[in-house]
Amino acid sequence: MRANYQVNATPQFRMLSDDQIEEIFYAAVDVLERVGTRVHGEEGLALLRDAGCLVSDGNDLAISARSLVHIPSWLVKEALNTTPERIALAGRDRSNRIYLEKDKICFGTGSDCPSLIDPYTDEVRKYTYQDVYNAARISDALPHIDFHMSLGLTSGVLPQTYDRHQFLAMLLGTSKPLVITTVDKEGLVDQYRMACKVLGGAEEFAKIPLFVVYIEPSSPLSNSIEAVEKILYAAETGIPAIYTPCIMCGGTGPATLVGTMVQALAEYLVGVVLAQLKRKGAAVIMGGVNSSMDMTTSILSYGAPELALVSAAMTDVAKWLRVPMFSTAGCSDAKILDQQAAIEAAVSVVIAALSGANLIHDVGYLESGLLGSFDMLVMSNEIIGMAKHILGGITVTPETLAVDVIEQVGPGGHYLTQDHTRRHFRTEFWFPTLMDRQMRRTWETGGKKTMGDHVRAKVLDILDHHEPMPIHPEVEARLKEIIAQADKRHGG
Repeated sequence: MRANYQVNATPQFRMLSDDQIEEIFYAAVDVLERVGTRVHGEEGLALLRDAGCLVSDGNDLAISARSLVHIPSWLVKEALNTTPERIALAGRDRSNRIYLEKDKICFGTGSDCPSLIDPYTDEVRKYTYQDVYNAARISDALPHIDFHMSLGLTSGVLPQTYDRHQFLAMLLGTSKPLVITTVDKEGLVDQYRMACKVLGGAEEFAKIPLFVVYIEPSSPLSNSIEAVEKILYAAETGIPAIYTPCIMCGGTGPATLVGTMVQALAEYLVGVVLAQLKRKGAAVIMGGVNSSMDMTTSILSYGAPELALVSAAMTDVAKWLRVPMFSTAGCSDAKILDQQAAIEAAVSVVIAALSGANLIHDVGYLESGLLGSFDMLVMSNEIIGMAKHILGGITVTPETLAVDVIEQVGPGGHYLTQDHTRRHFRTEFWFPTLMDRQMRRTWETGGKKTMGDHVRAKVLDILDHHEPMPIHPEVEARLKEIIAQADKRHGG
């Protein structure tokens, strides 16, 4: 027996030390105490004031200053103490579950891209309801996509109620867990009602939620009335919420990466405090699409290494705080599925996977989040499969060390006929579904197909053949009734 034997079951990866994380946390709470944050909405302000925050709302102050709130560090720590470190989610197929807990990774799409590349014509056009449904069907068919966001922004419907139509398309297209967006509190109320109809009641949703709601503060250090009302309603009803800034380093946040992290953490902590004041134990997931502002084009870069760096470092902070993490990968600034898209997707997927983030979203984004691509989604699924295989690490046991087999084969032999080979090659080796490993002559006679050709063929095959688990017609009718009522309220 060997003493003091240490095993790494998976690759080890970390951006920050505990001491560095402490510095970032203390800087963030210092910002909330000293600088403060703007919070809009009477209920949120009342909760904060009653909890001991300094709220600047005197009659002699300008209206714009009435919402400035200074949050004491003790209140932040108290709120973190009651924020869950683990969240379970399940799709409408209740056996389709994911668990957001330390170092457990799940990949999924992003949401609300205004345009897509038509997989039949290559035309760049607006997303329709059918496209959002098709995006959900593709996610449903891909084994390494664990949850689904809409990928596209539904057009052709009322702007005030697009979110309900989008949610219906997602529900019909996949039975996997969902992350939703919503126009306002009213939209969240309707989508919650729809989810409860699908599951058979609020009790079933409370047992294991069908979706997480994405909520975004307004950087720097501002919380709109829509964001505040959504986080409070989510807390009240037991809907897990992502409270996540989207900071442009050098634009809406400091140019230094760690400075952006301080601001992002401060903005997240506002959501945590509000949620816990409304209901202790409310689930609030940390995250953020925090990347550099390209100073030549002014875009928020989805392919920049800074995005991967900050996301991985924020994951370290989330694990230190013991809260789930919403991260980003599988996205690119490229306009089509090309070499740039592949490079940026691969780097971001591998770094996000190694970081141990929980909900890793935006798989399928092109053109800096403006273009949702079915091709990018399918290609990234292959990359995620490879990354997950890498995370499996290397198992060191007497069986895998294979000394006896090496002795049996001896110098100059081969391992093809060995039982050891038959026992292990299916688990030790990763087998691609799209990448090409043929000999050149076979590849040439097969039409010299590129990765893009294989990806597009896979997309079309899913669209032509994949059928998601159906929703009962009576339930679907009730969902459409909720949407019709919302449209009517808004003049539709």
